Amino acid sequence: MAESGRGDFESAYQNATAISSAGTFASHVPHALWVALDVVEAAVRTDRHSAAAAHVRAMREADIAALSPRLSLLAAGSAALCATDDTEAVRLFEEALERPGVERWPFDLARVQLAYGERLRRARANADAREPLRLAYDAFTLLGAVPWADRAAKELRATGWGAPRTTASGEVLTPQEREIADLAASGLSNKQIAERLYLSHRTIGAHLYQIFPKLGITSRAALRDALEALEE
Repeated sequence: MAESGRGDFESAYQNATAISSAGTFASHVPHALWVALDVVEAAVRTDRHSAAAAHVRAMREADIAALSPRLSLLAAGSAALCATDDTEAVRLFEEALERPGVERWPFDLARVQLAYGERLRRARANADAREPLRLAYDAFTLLGAVPWADRAAKELRATGWGAPRTTASGEVLTPQEREIADLAASGLSNKQIAERLYLSHRTIGAHLYQIFPKLGITSRAALRDALEALEE
């Protein structure tokens, strides 16, 4: 869960499937139920779509949604995450969020709202994405779930929420450029950044090519200091 909050979906997938393999619910392992959404989200975000679909199918066959409102939310949210069509995904997310009793599980509810907002942003429906992302951000902040609040805030910035940052040269970093710069400064490769933002690695490279001159730098190594200077 911590790794998913940080956006490290490869590690999240390895650890979640160590509890219960994708497409199965291991016998006598009750925690297999609680990591169901973790398995699906990490599988989707690491392009293991067949594994994600298999786990959603296993949830349906085991009828875990009938066990509790929380599991109903997790199962419905997982199905929405796994949907390949954007229109179908929106319908499934709306159905998940309307399940009775979901307000009793604010963290899980916020996770589904975050996933919904991320899907809308990926579909370039930025205006629609802001509401579920804002709700997720507010809930994570209230719960003190800092990595998750940070993840929601980054998604919000990518929709255009918040004030843009002005560089020393007077040019403005867009919210998406700022997010890419932050991730690159943290040490992630273009490919890793692309996986988190649902973009191609070539698009990330093109953005960095525009970001560097705005910040007055010529290399990745100088990113962290340049970004810190924006906050002063």
